[in-house]
Amino acid sequence: MTINCHGRLVDLSTPCVMGILNVTPNSFYDGGKHSDEKSILLKVEKMLSDGATFIDIGAYSSKPNAEFVSEEEETVRLVPIVEMVLKHFPETLISIDTFRANVAKAGIESGACIINDISAGGLDDKMMSTVAEIQVPYIMMHMKGNPQTMQGLAKYENITKEMLVYFSEKIAKARAYGINDLIVDPGFGFAKTLEQNFEVLNNLELFQMLELPMLVGVSRKSMIYKVLETEADFALNGTTVLNTIALQKGANILRVHDVKEAVEAIKLVSQL
Repeated sequence: MTINCHGRLVDLSTPCVMGILNVTPNSFYDGGKHSDEKSILLKVEKMLSDGATFIDIGAYSSKPNAEFVSEEEETVRLVPIVEMVLKHFPETLISIDTFRANVAKAGIESGACIINDISAGGLDDKMMSTVAEIQVPYIMMHMKGNPQTMQGLAKYENITKEMLVYFSEKIAKARAYGINDLIVDPGFGFAKTLEQNFEVLNNLELFQMLELPMLVGVSRKSMIYKVLETEADFALNGTTVLNTIALQKGANILRVHDVKEAVEAIKLVSQL
């Protein structure tokens, strides 16, 4: 189970970690923390030294009710960061967290090698054709609506079944465009209630029937800190618990704010 990142084959049969680098002023956990060159480079250096295989850079917060950001502003935020990271850490495998085709293309042209799309092409009709054109791995997440509307759309008769149908349709569409490397992301926290998030986690092994690598991103999300009656700042232990469960149910990539702890979880689960 490999993906091709600029000619480098990355084996996902052994789970790996994707470190989160938000260069937005308003992300739910680390918004505004990485706004200058020094702090960004220190964060990237730490994530890489802690064992991150990928760095996921996002310039548009996708938290519920997130403020709208123009395509131009997203690109202006994103591209210089990609270039700066690669200047200092040239071997870094960078993922671009965007649902816009033009932003995705700009990120890849700047040196990134993966597109991470929260909408699986649903918010930009040109996304899949663009990914096919530039031939990079494509992460497709499950969601409904957009960051401004998704929380009002968490209505399902059978959420797991409906998500599997959603992914089957998205995979077929991506294959028709000629996209080779696909990764699925259940989209914890996106158009899902707290109870629905845990139902999906409980049934996570069923997504292996899609026969694609699976990314799981639960890091410090409200499904953890609401249950624990705390805040995102104190949700690291809970994140590790759920990451461990996700690994046991077939997760291939953990997308996290805290790389060291996720790498340790992978090492320990691999001993089972």
